Amino acid sequence: MSEAATPELPSGDRRADWGRYLGRPGRSLTRRLIWLASAWILVALVIAAIVLTQAFQESALRRLGDMLDETIDEIVVAASRTGEGEVVPQIQDARTLRLLSGKYWQILEVRPDGTMVSIARSTSLWTYDLALPADLPPRLDRAFGKVITYNTRGPKNDPTTREPLRVAASMKSIPRRDNPVIFLAAIDRSEVDADTRQFATVTWVALLILGLGLVSAVFIQVQVGLRPLYDLRNEIAAVRHGKAARIGRSYPLEIQPLAEQVNRLLDHNQEVVDRQRTHVGNLAHALKTPISVMLAEAGTAEGALPELVRRQTKVMQGQVDHHLRRARAAARAAHGLGETTPVPEVLDELAVMIEQVFRDKGAEIDWRAPDDLAFLGERQDLQEILGNLIENAAKFSTRRVRVSAGPSGLGQMIVVVEDDGPGLPADQRETVMKRGARLDESAPGSGLGLSIVEDLTRAYGGRLTLGDSDMGGLKVVLELPAAQAG
Repeated sequence: MSEAATPELPSGDRRADWGRYLGRPGRSLTRRLIWLASAWILVALVIAAIVLTQAFQESALRRLGDMLDETIDEIVVAASRTGEGEVVPQIQDARTLRLLSGKYWQILEVRPDGTMVSIARSTSLWTYDLALPADLPPRLDRAFGKVITYNTRGPKNDPTTREPLRVAASMKSIPRRDNPVIFLAAIDRSEVDADTRQFATVTWVALLILGLGLVSAVFIQVQVGLRPLYDLRNEIAAVRHGKAARIGRSYPLEIQPLAEQVNRLLDHNQEVVDRQRTHVGNLAHALKTPISVMLAEAGTAEGALPELVRRQTKVMQGQVDHHLRRARAAARAAHGLGETTPVPEVLDELAVMIEQVFRDKGAEIDWRAPDDLAFLGERQDLQEILGNLIENAAKFSTRRVRVSAGPSGLGQMIVVVEDDGPGLPADQRETVMKRGARLDESAPGSGLGLSIVEDLTRAYGGRLTLGDSDMGGLKVVLELPAAQAG
């Protein structure tokens, strides 16, 4: 049968078994490039927005300052033409003639004791005074004849017209006045502030749209620019999973040397594997010949010595076969280019064969595995591993053997073999994993079955554990690499 199954490890071991597969993922080069570029774009656009807004505001305030400078010049000229310097004719500006119109001027005389007395003001200012910062008189005295600008609120002590003002001030001397005079000109800056806010809003929105466009462009650029790396990664994965033998595509100049080095490494590994197989084959051939001669010489002769020779020679032959299989599997696993083997086909073949072998006891092999489950390795090795496990389970079972296979979702597959036999005490499980160990001397075999399975499993980077089955017998949990679908 071939039903999908997802075997589980014993609940007490699950966390330890899966925990070693779960690690903190490495940093993504794509995310790093996108975040660095996005951060730089954000900082640059914020600085640009601030600088542009400040530049616009300063430009608008300079225009107000030029306007106020002209007003001060008109006041100075008008005041200079008076006979006593006490009366200033109204300058020709309609806004200064309307009450609280938003444009004002005022003249203050600085007395020797430091007090300031208003000697003239615009009609628009009515009876109010323009606010003066505490440090303004000393600054004007140091910058005598020059214009100083500052910001303040509307006419002093007037709660209804506290509009923001831009004020220009200059300390000068006028005819027939012994004391210096401060000329003040002010204008409502509400429109400038509103224009500045509107400009800032438009600027921020425009730069935000620009930033989103730039970040999108960076994302596309990084994705397109790193596409060859993604392709190279996929090709290496295909080689690792046995779908390709080499990296065959051409890449940009910056990546092509890496692809060539990977191919050279694959060639080198293949050479190492070939040499290992040759050496192991030579060694096995060199040992098998004298072993065969010894068996032939011992023949069927009776006596303690011939029996000892036959028994020890068979042990030597089993050891040679065992190490030959182990070296072959290790070489294939190190090379990492093993073929993929369908698990259901192997289980079906083994179930039919082993049921036939143990037909006298009516053995039943109940196996379950997804149709697309595949072992990342050679068919012969999978047959060796599963064949030993299922045969061992059938040998010690009362009648029933259950085999469940399925993917673990971590690039591995799990095979669980259980039987309804007497089981195996926990203190004896480590013993049976040793080469040649046999707890039941009455059963046929050399005692190498589980040892061979463990060696082959470890060669493929897998793991073998023993436990108790709910059927009453032994439970063998096997982890092996699984071929990825597609």
